[in-house]
Amino acid sequence: MKMDYLSVTDLTAELTKKLIIKAIDLKKQNYRGNELKGKTVALIFEKPSLRTRTTFEVAIFHLGGYPIYLAPGDIKLGVREPVKDVARNLDKWVDAIVARVFDHRTLLELSEYARIPVINALSDLEHPCQALADFMTIYEIAGTFDVKLSFIGDSNNVANSLMLLSAMMGTDFSLAHPPGYEPDSLVVEKALDLAAESGSVITITTDPVEAAKHADFVYTDVWTSMGQESEREKRVRDFQGYQVNSELLEYASKDVRVMHCLPAHRGEEITEEVMESERSVVFQQAENRLHTEKSLFLEIFKG
Repeated sequence: MKMDYLSVTDLTAELTKKLIIKAIDLKKQNYRGNELKGKTVALIFEKPSLRTRTTFEVAIFHLGGYPIYLAPGDIKLGVREPVKDVARNLDKWVDAIVARVFDHRTLLELSEYARIPVINALSDLEHPCQALADFMTIYEIAGTFDVKLSFIGDSNNVANSLMLLSAMMGTDFSLAHPPGYEPDSLVVEKALDLAAESGSVITITTDPVEAAKHADFVYTDVWTSMGQESEREKRVRDFQGYQVNSELLEYASKDVRVMHCLPAHRGEEITEEVMESERSVVFQQAENRLHTEKSLFLEIFKG
């Protein structure tokens, strides 16, 4: 039976922790192997990328496989031909699909029509591989998932995956967003159900100070994501007061660490001072994308 990773909830908390611990070990070893020898992985990208494309290509190469990058103009997914036809063609040639798309429904359709594993490398709904690397970073630093993670800013795909994964892993999670930028109600409902089982506390507020209080990790992301460029001026106005800066961090834990999935708009959602401070772990997160993706591939192709 194939293993997809479209959402952080596709894995159990137990398996997620196992993958993270494995990733930490792979990182320590600077691991190279041949587990993907003779295997090819199609990388479908509708959006530009630095971290996601590079880490997936390197992870596949380090495990002995061969990545095939398919740029937006190469296949024009859903335009030149239907998504289901692309899925059924790739199914005949490659061993897995990694897709970075605008619409999450594209991933669901790829998964439905391809008998090979499909990995979400970002959609409008979730960014599970980012969240997996973020929780590896948290575990490396804290040695536990029993911490408070606060997300300040837009209720976007990264916030969705972090909220769901926090609820799974027993991590307290606070989201502070401006009025009118509420998180997806179905994501919140699912997170609350998961939190009831794990003991996680999920808090959603419009007050960044409330969210940041006693936080062990404070996370932010750009206010204007890819595809939202026409909203930029309005968003910059609406998100005033939601910047991660030294003043906000005064309310957090004295050992607080600052996280960002990158790229960052310094001077908007985060200050240059905080970004370059010793509290920042943003490049540790970026590095850990490589190791968690290796760990994920090893699990998908085990045996």
